[in-house]
Amino acid sequence: MTETLKARKRARALGLPMPGTPGPLNAITDVPGVLVGSHTLSSHADRSLQTGDLPVQTGVTAILPRGFAEQPIPVWAGQHTLNGNGEMTGTHWIRDAGWFVGPILLTNSHGVGMAHHGATRWMLEHYAEPWRDNHLWAMPVVAETYDGVLNDINGLHVTDDHALAAIRSAASGPVAEGNTGGGAGMICYEFKGGTGTASRVLEIDGQRFTVAALVQANHGIRPWLTVLGVPVGADMMADRIPDRPAELGSIVCILATDLPMTPGQLDRLARRATIGIGRGGTPGGNNSGDLFLAFSTANAGPMPQLSGAAWRQSIALSDECLDPVYMAAVESVEESVLNAMFMAEDVPLARPLGGICKAIDPEEVLDLLRRAGRH
Repeated sequence: MTETLKARKRARALGLPMPGTPGPLNAITDVPGVLVGSHTLSSHADRSLQTGDLPVQTGVTAILPRGFAEQPIPVWAGQHTLNGNGEMTGTHWIRDAGWFVGPILLTNSHGVGMAHHGATRWMLEHYAEPWRDNHLWAMPVVAETYDGVLNDINGLHVTDDHALAAIRSAASGPVAEGNTGGGAGMICYEFKGGTGTASRVLEIDGQRFTVAALVQANHGIRPWLTVLGVPVGADMMADRIPDRPAELGSIVCILATDLPMTPGQLDRLARRATIGIGRGGTPGGNNSGDLFLAFSTANAGPMPQLSGAAWRQSIALSDECLDPVYMAAVESVEESVLNAMFMAEDVPLARPLGGICKAIDPEEVLDLLRRAGRH
């Protein structure tokens, strides 16, 4: 790895003129109360993790919309699927009821069951009294992308304990990006991809709010890659992943906000992630699982089963004020994908054996943007 690639920097730190105003951390943790944790498994760092011929490069990312609140407090939510070759649990209820309770976990395609088991275990332990005394059921959100090119995915290395470790490590503050958590083994536009995040702040009626994204980026082929409107991928065709004529990956986008929004508005917000990833060049390939979820931490209240109330009241943003919110989501997703790529590091290929999945070279990107007059 070159010295340039060792000193990984996020898109803005590299000087890319990203649009919009980010929050203090430029991360999903800029939304008050939202915590993020991760647990990474890498046999390149710990050889004892490898049990067969292929390396282990995977993990779990946890997003806690209500942090470690002592009571199970729902968040209002909406969900959108651009291309459905993937899994995101709990979405049937989100589409019907417009809310969910508990953590969001991101992992690999074959780790969904164990991650779901771990999230359920945590909910039963953390909310022990409500679950003991009432007929409640846990339906956490678990989403996945495929990491079998860099990881022994069929070795089923992700366990419920790893999911619990990711949840228990959740914290405010900067979010680890690139080769971390569920993003450890992911590939983006045939460069090393993974976990990325970004945020935008906006003012509505004199009040300050945040819209933010976290992505697990594992999508796209090299010729599609576009940065700030410049088709850089066509000029970065070296070190492509072998035997990859079509898109074989996916992307999960989680959007969070403290804006008071209805489930219908959040559903529409989730759709805007489509535009965010489209700015990077992907059309949403046939083999891709492009799954998006948006939630709001506003209008907090108990689970309907526990409230004992026949009525509930809430406030919501006027639809006429949604345009800047949509733009904040688009910009956050676009920048999150770039941060995932710029913060990633080289990883050896598992299949086909031999070779390296290279991290993107920021200097090459910057040079192409300069030539196009964008930097």
